[in-house]
Amino acid sequence: MYLCKFEMQINLLFMKKYLFLFCFIIYCIINSFGQENNAGISLKKQKKILKKAKKDSIRDKNIANGKLLITPFITPGYTPELGGIAAVGALLSFKTNKKDTLIQRSSFPFSVGYTSTGAIVLYSVLTSYWFKDKIRINGNFTFKNMPDHYWGIGYQSAYNTNKSDSTTLYMRKWWQINPRIFYHVKQNYLLGLNVDFNYTNGSDAALPVASDSVYIKYNHLPFNVGLGFILRFDTRDIPVNPHSGILIDFRSTFYSKKLGGDNDYLICSIDYRQFKTLKRKGHVLALQFKARFAKGEVPYGEMSQLGTPWDLRGYLWGRYRNEEMAFVLGEYRHTFSKKNGLLSKHGVVAWLGAGAIYNLNNLDEKNNKILPNGGFGYRFEVQPRMNVRLDIGFGRKSSGIYFNFNEAF
Repeated sequence: MYLCKFEMQINLLFMKKYLFLFCFIIYCIINSFGQENNAGISLKKQKKILKKAKKDSIRDKNIANGKLLITPFITPGYTPELGGIAAVGALLSFKTNKKDTLIQRSSFPFSVGYTSTGAIVLYSVLTSYWFKDKIRINGNFTFKNMPDHYWGIGYQSAYNTNKSDSTTLYMRKWWQINPRIFYHVKQNYLLGLNVDFNYTNGSDAALPVASDSVYIKYNHLPFNVGLGFILRFDTRDIPVNPHSGILIDFRSTFYSKKLGGDNDYLICSIDYRQFKTLKRKGHVLALQFKARFAKGEVPYGEMSQLGTPWDLRGYLWGRYRNEEMAFVLGEYRHTFSKKNGLLSKHGVVAWLGAGAIYNLNNLDEKNNKILPNGGFGYRFEVQPRMNVRLDIGFGRKSSGIYFNFNEAF
């Protein structure tokens, strides 16, 4: 009963066009400019400012010395597929070699959350630099046990099927362990090894879900093991929050029963990103094009999908899926400046994009409609060049709110 009431409150927030979140963003922006002169503030506030300055000085010294920084958090959140979220976690950053003044700081955000739909979510991402950046080790671990929705494969199934407990609902358990190791062949060129373990299994499915041919074929074959390679050209200044540079990433991963998995299939993708500072520091134009191709015995959980927190934000994650997908995004990122000209911790973004899911063997126009996308968001820097983000995205008859660490791309 209490859960239903909470979900009704979440829906009410949607109906009010995100008024509260919009006001919160405006408040943070205005507050970033609301710096008072020392002459006009109380002694108590002056002491508070001095205390903060001392704390920032210690923090800056720790950063310069490459020490471990930990930023804990307890926060509410929301995503279209999970509903309201209460999450606890931390952002860790560190240098793998404190004496190396040139190597970038590594980062490791992680969180544990419980949602209004009864889902349990664990999430972590590692971005690390080793041996004077000769080796980069990245990876992510994700676990979800959640009530979810499955519309089937293709645009027509996704768009024409109404979301409801009797048509699309099922219980989904999903986890993924995906380490990636890169070797710097020469400046800006990296060769990587991609290892992927993933598991997707559904239960308590509504009749249309349980009757879907792809669901029937692969639901009892939930475990996949993949091994592949990555070719990367990377000139980004700070990969977790670039202000300049280019990324070209091509990867191909083979999933096989011979590796211990349940299915044989191939995933290939190409990811192009470009970042350019416009006139002034903190004003960045970010562009991305990405395509993903899946062939073979592809389980429903491994189909190419649009609508994640890292692409077309605003669509339900998992609604639009097919063997292939492609999208393009353009995002303007604006960091506000203080009175002294330095960048503040506050920023805003706005983006426009579009994408499509499709099957190269069935290019029927009715099943390959373009999915438009746009939105805006707020950024707050919790550690140098490492932000938390609050995004509000809009799609075709769809919308969503997202809270995450670092940029979408």
